[in-house]
Amino acid sequence: MKRYRECHDFYHTLCNLPVNVESELALKFMEFANFGLPMTLISGLFGQLRLDPVKRARLFRDYVPWALRCGSTAKPLISVYWEQRWHQDVTELKKELGIEDPPAAVWNKPLNEAAKAKAKTGA
Repeated sequence: MKRYRECHDFYHTLCNLPVNVESELALKFMEFANFGLPMTLISGLFGQLRLDPVKRARLFRDYVPWALRCGSTAKPLISVYWEQRWHQDVTELKKELGIEDPPAAVWNKPLNEAAKAKAKTGA
């Protein structure tokens, strides 16, 4: 479980999913299909109750099918030693592990825009 928590952010990066509720839930479904951890399924099933109807519909229409397909066909991600893979190209790594791209994620703001806004306000 410790390793699962330590590696969760790598899965966001590998799948190019931002940190927002919809993407987090998609990743939980993918983790369930890949790891079989009941807590990831429970998180996905109950977490979606926080979404408005439009976002919930997109989650189940676009992301859940991808997550279940990708997670069930990919190699076990929990056994990847990410610390030994820093040099590897992400595209090659995704191909090796059997990770397919998810539906296009909706990012709130590009990171450089968020940094500029923060600098302007002096925060």
